Order: sequence, then C-alpha cells, then structure tokens
Amino acid sequence: MGTAIAAENLSKVYRTYRKGDGLIGALKGLFVRQYDEIHAAKNVSFRIEEGEFVGFLGPNGAGKTTVLKMLAGLLFPTSGSARVLGYTPWERKAPFKRQFSLVLGQKNSLWWDLPARESLELNRAIYEIDHNRFHRVVDELVDLLDVRDKLNVMVRELSLGERMKMELIAALIHDPKVLFLDEPTIGLDVISQKKVRDFLRFYSEENRISTVLTSHYMQDIEELCRRVIIIDRGQVFFDGELAEIIENFAGYKLLQFTFAKAPSCTFDLGEVIERTATSVKLKVQRDKVTEVCRVILSNCEVHDFSVEEEPIEEIIRQVFHDHAVAHRIEEHAVAEFKH
Repeated sequence: MGTAIAAENLSKVYRTYRKGDGLIGALKGLFVRQYDEIHAAKNVSFRIEEGEFVGFLGPNGAGKTTVLKMLAGLLFPTSGSARVLGYTPWERKAPFKRQFSLVLGQKNSLWWDLPARESLELNRAIYEIDHNRFHRVVDELVDLLDVRDKLNVMVRELSLGERMKMELIAALIHDPKVLFLDEPTIGLDVISQKKVRDFLRFYSEENRISTVLTSHYMQDIEELCRRVIIIDRGQVFFDGELAEIIENFAGYKLLQFTFAKAPSCTFDLGEVIERTATSVKLKVQRDKVTEVCRVILSNCEVHDFSVEEEPIEEIIRQVFHDHAVAHRIEEHAVAEFKH
C-alpha cells in the first residue's frame, strides 16, 4: 500500500482590499491601498494511503474546500507542496486529470438542459472511454444507485437526490483512483442520504479508491470514515481515528435505565435528559459512570439498563467550541504581550 495523497505545509493566502469609511476613505484608497491577509489554509500537512476513506471536518470557513481544490489542482497554493498519485495537482497534467474526481455537493457538473444520459455521454467523450466499457460501468452504477429510470430525464427535472446520484456516476465513469467529496449529501432527505452512503461504502471497498469526504452530517462520517482530519482557521489540529476523538473529547456518557415499577430513588448524580414513569436517561461524566450505575442498581429495582456514548455531533461541536475558545485566549495573550 502506497501514499495516494500527500500535503506538506500547504498554504493559501488571499489578499483583500480594506476600504476606509466614507468618501474620504474611498479617495485615499485611490492612492494608498491597505490590504488584509486571509489564511484560508495554513501549513496543512497530512498523508492518505491508497484505499483510505478519510473524513475532513471543520466549521464553515475552516478551509476544507480550499484544501480540496488545491489537491484537485483548481487552486494554486501560496506556499507548500502536494502530491496526488505522484503528480503535482496544479500542474493539471492530462494523466493526472484522468485519475481523480471532485464532487461538489453545492455545484452541478452535469448539463442542466440535457438528459442525464447525454451528460454522461459527454463525459465519456471527454475522458475518451471505450463505448463498451462506458456502457458496462454506467449499467453497474445506475443499478447500484437505483436511477436507471432517470437516465432520459432532463437534469433540471431531477430531484436533488437523483441529481446527486447522477453526479456520482459522472464522477466515477472513468474509474478514478482518488475521489474528493465536498458535502455530497447536503440537502438530501434521510433516505437519499442513506442510499448515497451505502453506495459510497460499497464502491470504495470494491475498488479501493482513496477518498476524502467533507460533510456536516456526522452520520456520513460515522458510517464511512475510520480516520478523520479536523481543520479550523486553515490549520489541522487533529488527525487520527474517529474512536480517538470520542475517547479524548467526549466528557459524558448516556445511561438509560428501565425499571420494573416507578422508582422511588433520586437521580441527582447526573443530568436527567428524559424521564417517564418507569425509565430515565441520564447524562453522566465519564469518570462517574461506574459510581452512578452502582448507586442506582443498589437502590432501585432495575429491569434493564444501557450505556451509550454521546452523539458524535455533540462531541464534534464541543471540539470546535473548545478549539475556538483556546484560539481566542491565545490571540488575547499575544495581544497583551505586544502591549
């Protein structure tokens, strides 16, 4: 197994003009312009092996899409380097372009006023794919995604979920070795999300594609990605297994107790999340779980109980919050030091 994607100190800086207030500020700007620098990506480094399916997480504006676009060769970096399948992406060499795909959940690559089949046929011509191989691949993909009856429908008349499935087919017809997915399930209903996830899991395992996935739906990440990279303000601050995030950042566990009859005991050892006449769900600090279980099992007639981790959405939200707070404290300390 070799390295499919390698980023080394990858940075992207945008300069934005800062206009002064009012007419005087506008006139001054004609002669002396002031600029702000925005670091969309700052010294981003990571490696992804062949066949890995990696989640790329971060809050809005963290730099995820910027990094993906640099790795896909759509943006030139300000500094740093990257290799994807042995190529420098922004050189945009033809052999490289034939071996990767980028799917942007909020942008269409298919022709809006053509039937999906003709859009796919255009992609076949662009990638110079043999007719027999093209039909074999499309037949397999439309069946896996259950959209065979939509091939002759205008792209603009497809539902969002159907359109995204066609976008995935268009991205995969040339058999790429690397796949960049930016919010592929955004806006989809839960059934369409599940179908897309099931397809991506199956297709990735069957074809050993190296995949980088960004998504704000944590269920996408939970079901598809064993490893995650978390980025904020253009910098990577976590790279490891998803289980490690839960172990390191989850502060609580959820305890669910069901009782044979209405309990007379109190539940002041944790935060009550839900309660009925014969059940209770508690949010308990991880280091107090054993103690809480012992107390309740000793003092109440428990019929059944379970221990669950916090929802991954809550853990990731807390990770982002804690990192943002730490960043503000650091900025404040630097400002105080300069003064």
